[in-house]
Amino acid sequence: MGRRIHFVVDPQGWCCMGLIIFVWLYNTIFIPKVILFPHYEEGHISVVAILCYYFCSLFCIASLLRASVADPGKLPENPKIPITEREYWELCNKCNMMRPKRSHHCSRCGHCVRRMDHHCPWINNCVGEDNHWLFLQLCFYTQILSCYTLILDFCHYYYFLPLKKENWDVFVFRHELALLRISAFMGLIILGGISGLFYTQLMGLFTDTTSIEKMSNCCEDISRPRKPWQQTFSEVFGTRWKILWFIPFRQRQPLRVPYHFANHV
Repeated sequence: MGRRIHFVVDPQGWCCMGLIIFVWLYNTIFIPKVILFPHYEEGHISVVAILCYYFCSLFCIASLLRASVADPGKLPENPKIPITEREYWELCNKCNMMRPKRSHHCSRCGHCVRRMDHHCPWINNCVGEDNHWLFLQLCFYTQILSCYTLILDFCHYYYFLPLKKENWDVFVFRHELALLRISAFMGLIILGGISGLFYTQLMGLFTDTTSIEKMSNCCEDISRPRKPWQQTFSEVFGTRWKILWFIPFRQRQPLRVPYHFANHV
């Protein structure tokens, strides 16, 4: 959406992303077929529950696909350095190119990325200045979808009224318990992993620190919180309108904050 597509050739990343898409497809196909639609037809739930599930699923896959193909902030070969900001640029010792401070060279992608947080194999892309907001949305909606799925799995057996099971698909009828156990297992694994990752990302935003800066443990000035959290979030999401922080179907507009702002507030 207004940005060039960034495609990383990495078989390991393709496998990881393919696994995530498989889990998404599994729950998007079988959960409505086994739980939502049958209970809706028998009047146990309203259509709102189905629409909410599909909206969560849509936002989850949209943020995943956009985060994986969005340019994370790759620096051009001959960047134009403003005269007033030259002292805040440095030479990369791996690709011998000038880059703004807080950039990092990704060995897997082979180039420097502005305000790089980390390289994520699950989206087969770096998480940097231009797609960090999409990665945060992916973590957020993945948690919501996983929680929603686990709640539906639980309610199907312990809360909803028993289904009459008339006109059911033979495969679904025979393997209902196995399908839901697989769904619950995948939901617990993903929810546990994503919750920890999302917490780490939020703490990084509150302190205006990337994951690489935390691991390097050499950016004492940057590691201290120097901005209000609203400002840091606004810079990452490209807007001060908080409602837009949750929408993946838009184009991010940088707030034009200087690269050295974090060190000179």
